[in-house]
Parts: sequence; structure tokens; C-alpha cells
Amino acid sequence: MTAPPSDKADTGTALAFPIILSVDTMGGDQGPAVVVSGCSIAAKINPDLGFILHGPRDELEKLVARRKPLRGRCEIRDASGVVTMDDKPSHVVRNGKGTSMWSTIESVRAGEATVAVSCGNTGALMALSMIRLRKIPGVNRPAIAVLWPSRNPQGFNVMLDVGADVRADADDLLRFALMGASYARNGMGLTRPRVGLLNVGTEEHKGRTELKEAYELIGTQAEAANFDFVGFVEGGDIPGDVADVIVTDGFTGNVAIKTGEGTAGLIGDLLREAFKFSPLSRLAYLLAHTSMGRLRKRIDPRRVNGGVFLGLNGTVVKSHGGADDTGVSAAISLAAQLAELRFGDKLAARVAAATHNSDTTKESDT
Repeated sequence: MTAPPSDKADTGTALAFPIILSVDTMGGDQGPAVVVSGCSIAAKINPDLGFILHGPRDELEKLVARRKPLRGRCEIRDASGVVTMDDKPSHVVRNGKGTSMWSTIESVRAGEATVAVSCGNTGALMALSMIRLRKIPGVNRPAIAVLWPSRNPQGFNVMLDVGADVRADADDLLRFALMGASYARNGMGLTRPRVGLLNVGTEEHKGRTELKEAYELIGTQAEAANFDFVGFVEGGDIPGDVADVIVTDGFTGNVAIKTGEGTAGLIGDLLREAFKFSPLSRLAYLLAHTSMGRLRKRIDPRRVNGGVFLGLNGTVVKSHGGADDTGVSAAISLAAQLAELRFGDKLAARVAAATHNSDTTKESDT
């Protein structure tokens, strides 16, 4: 982490747009130019967007000036400190006040922006978000939710947690189910999402004790929370059409998503090698070029770039650190959609209602 600037951060915003997003321009592997370019792509599509950009003022002013869609739509907050991918979250929490990541979260905390977007260090971003935004009542552990390509009509499934915390007890998994269902309902337009609990088998007697307890808790809350609980699902169901929301702990979810990314990359490499094998295979590629293009677009991770931190008093979207401007623009568009839907307020209300119902049930059982 670089040394923070000595000047105090700017306060207040003069932007007057329906949706204002707070963007960390310094977190990505490719620097602020790519992040600003991604904002420009999103701004061209959505005229309601305004941005608070956090990073070195001199550099950002030059980058914004080159992007016509961003003119008059950005406010720059000078923050030259950078959180690197190697920084420990605890160190950032103690010493990161002058960084672009801290400044980005503060704009949401102050109510100047609805959603924060960063390509930076996931652990540090989650730690700062928890410390500065705090958890919503009823949530013990926040979760990171991602969209996973699937066979479902909507094209994607929601999966959480994928790495906010390696642990999760039965009550945490229930909260993940509630938050995942709310995300699917608001972000994907599913009136009554189907929720599955990831396990080593679909039989009720299988799995760890906390999974069996979560099975009962989620099933009890499903009707009141307006989702269908399909029970235990297996790893092969993550990209399937059995459920719309896959619930698991952060350790398992993170291993699954990294395995999926690696497998997709391997398949792509193998296909390229196969099509280059002989003149006939190269001809076959030319004949299949259009179909291959559709497939590439369908599984392109840039189209669904952006993990959402759920369970906080403020919405945070985490873009992949290596994202290009197309990927950043996808994360920005997701953030804009959540802001427009007032997703954070709806999520808090849903969790509060479920917590009340759970407490009432416990009291009636005593």
C-alpha cells in the first residue's frame, strides 16, 4: 500500500444525476485508464449515471477530458494512496485512510453515492466495507454473490458466498438464502426464485451438521420469504437448471468459482489447439466461426463481471482485478441497476422481516 496523501479528502458533491456511483479507479491491474474507459462505456448506454471517481486528480482529469460521454458527469476525489493486491486487510483497515479504496467506500457511507465499485483487493475491500458501512441488522456474516452461466432461461444462476468468509453456520446459510433470493428477484426479475443448498449429495441425511440444520431453517422460511427451496444440490447443479440460487460457505464457493474459471480457460485453449491441428480443422473453424462467436459471448466472464457484497448498509460491487474496459463497464452497469432498484433497502427489509419471523418461531417453541 502506498503512502496516503497529506491533503484532506474533498467533501460534498455537486452532481445532479438520478444515479451516482462511487468508483475506485486505482484497484485494477491495468490502472485508472481502463476503469475510466469502462465508466465511459457505461455512461454512453445509461444517461442517468453520474460518477465520483477516486484516485490521483491530475491523472483522472486528463483521462476524463478525453472521454466525451463523461464530460460534466464526473466529480474527482483526489486520493493517491493505493491498496495493492498483496496488502493484508488488517493493515488496510488500520492505515488505508488516504487510499482510493477507502475514499470510494466513504462516499457511499456519507450518502453521496448509492453503490461503490472497485477492482481492488477483495479481502481489503470487504474488510473496509464491513468497518465503514457496517452490517445490516440480522446479518452475522456478509456474503459475495456472483452470477454463474447456467442452463436456466435467464442464462445465469446466483451463487453465494464465494469468498467473503470461509466459515458459515446454519443461521449464516439461511441469511445467504434470503439475500440470494432477494438478489435474484431484483437483479434478475425472478418472481419466485428457486434456492438450493450445496452439499455432497441430494439426500437429506448427507452432509455436515450445519448443512442439515440449514436445510430445516431455509425450508421453514421459504414460503414467508417468497422463494422455493429445492433442497440439497450438488456441484454439477451450479450451472444447471435445478435452482436459480446456489447457497454455500465462502470456502467451497471460492474453490468452485476458481475451478470454473480455470476449466473454462482450459477448454478455450484446447479448442484453439484442436482447430489449429490441420488444414481441415482450420476450415472447420471457419465454417463454425459464427457459432463459436455465440458460444464465446455466452460464457464471456466480462459480461457478468462483478461480485456483489450482500449484507451491508450500502451496496458494493467488486470487479475482477484483471478486467478490461468491457468488464469494468459490466460491473458499472450492474451497480447502476442495483442502485436504480434501491436494492440495498429491499434487502435490508427482507432480512429484517425474516429475522422477526425467526425470533417469533423460537419464542413459540419455548
